[in-house]
Amino acid sequence: MAAKRPTIRDIASAVGVSSAAVSYALNDRPGVSEETRRRVRQAATDLGWVPNRAARALVSQQSSLVGLVLRRRPETLAADPFFAPLLAGIEQVLAGHGRSLVLRVVDDEAERDAYHEMVKAGIAGFVLTDLRVDDPRGSWLRDLASPAVALGRPDQAAGLPAVELDDRAAIADSVDHLVALGHARIAHVTGIPGMVHTDSRIEAFRSAMTRCGLDPGLVEVGDFTADGGAGATKRLFSTGRPEPTAIVYANDLMAMAGLAALDRMGRSVPGDVSITGFDDVPLAAYASPPLTTVTSDALGWGRAAARLLLEIVDGDDVTDLTLPPSRLVLRGSTGPPPDGP
Repeated sequence: MAAKRPTIRDIASAVGVSSAAVSYALNDRPGVSEETRRRVRQAATDLGWVPNRAARALVSQQSSLVGLVLRRRPETLAADPFFAPLLAGIEQVLAGHGRSLVLRVVDDEAERDAYHEMVKAGIAGFVLTDLRVDDPRGSWLRDLASPAVALGRPDQAAGLPAVELDDRAAIADSVDHLVALGHARIAHVTGIPGMVHTDSRIEAFRSAMTRCGLDPGLVEVGDFTADGGAGATKRLFSTGRPEPTAIVYANDLMAMAGLAALDRMGRSVPGDVSITGFDDVPLAAYASPPLTTVTSDALGWGRAAARLLLEIVDGDDVTDLTLPPSRLVLRGSTGPPPDGP
């Protein structure tokens, strides 16, 4: 009987690294150190490994795939209008380079396994969204020797190259706009707790309120969903405290749900309550009244992330990218408070 042909898995076991790391080393791809590359090649020689043409063709095919793992409930993701243009931007760039996007939607327990499985399947690299405080994914992907790009502030990107779109200044602009109209009781409805951009927007809101000499503590937790926005809005008007005359929402979906909740509670917008959103999704301009909101170029963000990741996969030296800052778009959902400026 012929001796069993050594495999990449045999080399990985001998060196003590992942199969993906062995593949990178043997195919001269970035993502592993020179020391690891040397050890892998030495182990391949010692074991008598020779490349398999069919396997190499398969690796080439798989390396044309880029991964995106989203830790969200499918129904939550389906209702979020931000992700469609983000995915479209990523896919547009990948398609222009003969590559495709592989999307996985997982729960908390399955997230780490998803990255392991996708790297083992030969995914070339990942785009990371929804950065979390103390995010473990940067460490996971370094251990897997997999390239990745994070969407968010470089100082919060888990040590990965980042594409940043600053949201803090625009939240401050929302507060300043409402204060200039005469509002003093301004609330903030947040996104999902523990996410970097949720904390960033809370920090920007509180800092702007403090700078204006106003109470920064009127903050109600939402979750970026319509139900979360409507529920948080109702809670703001059922606490026994003086009611807010303006609300800064962390995204447009919650703001438009809040608009409907306010109408059901008998409050008019902007006559009784002014509201602002974030993202400037297409429906924001068609709300009644049209929503004052903050631009967030999800399509451009996706394009930039895909371009940066492809540069990393191709072995180029890269630096963090900063996109043009978000800006406030004034529409009909903001006006003076009911008791005047």
